[in-house]
Amino acid sequence: MARKKILITGAAGKIGRVLRDGLKDDYDLRLLYHRTVLPAAPGEEVYVASVKDLDKMVEVVGGVDSVVHLAGDPAVSASFQSVYENNILGTYCIYEAARRTGVPQVIFASTNHVTGMYEQEGVYTTPEMLVRPDSHYGASKAYGEALGRYYVDEFGLRVICLRIGTFQPVESVQNRSSDRILSTWLSHPDMVHMTKRSIETESVKFGIYYGISNNTRAYWDTENARKEIGYDPKDNAEDYA
Repeated sequence: MARKKILITGAAGKIGRVLRDGLKDDYDLRLLYHRTVLPAAPGEEVYVASVKDLDKMVEVVGGVDSVVHLAGDPAVSASFQSVYENNILGTYCIYEAARRTGVPQVIFASTNHVTGMYEQEGVYTTPEMLVRPDSHYGASKAYGEALGRYYVDEFGLRVICLRIGTFQPVESVQNRSSDRILSTWLSHPDMVHMTKRSIETESVKFGIYYGISNNTRAYWDTENARKEIGYDPKDNAEDYA
């Protein structure tokens, strides 16, 4: 069977760099950079463009089996103008480019901040609960989830939304300034595993899953990710507490 070709947008970011290394042995990679461009490894395809350029995204997206869409402004404190351009418009361009070129799946890097107000109130949160963003950033990612749902229902795209937690190396757990990370941590290996499971699960038309490791203190529910895409996280922040 031919290897799947995977596009990673935002490939120079923290998550992008980890996925680039973690997926290279199983998939052919196409990497989208914007301002920071890393040297290409053998076999990699590299594009440099803004996700806000729809015509260019049609060119970049065409011919891949799945898009792992990480590009955007990741700052919780980001202004509305920034998230509008980089997260809302950019995500639209990715979905629309996938529709125009017949790409079957988009894996959308959402965020736990889509439901951040529940966390502030100490409420255990499951994926089917109403969104309660804690910021313009969180609201922009809630839009990306909703837009993905529309593209699934209207155009037959498959969309998986990963509400990513605190994506940090082990050292950040060990040297933590607060205990929040013990609940919200997503390890590098578990992120790679969750992405692989998302790519390989073709039966899910639309899904929203919290992206955290197997943390003892977790207050976001991951049961649907375990059942629907076979997510089986191995790391637990408690082991480094």
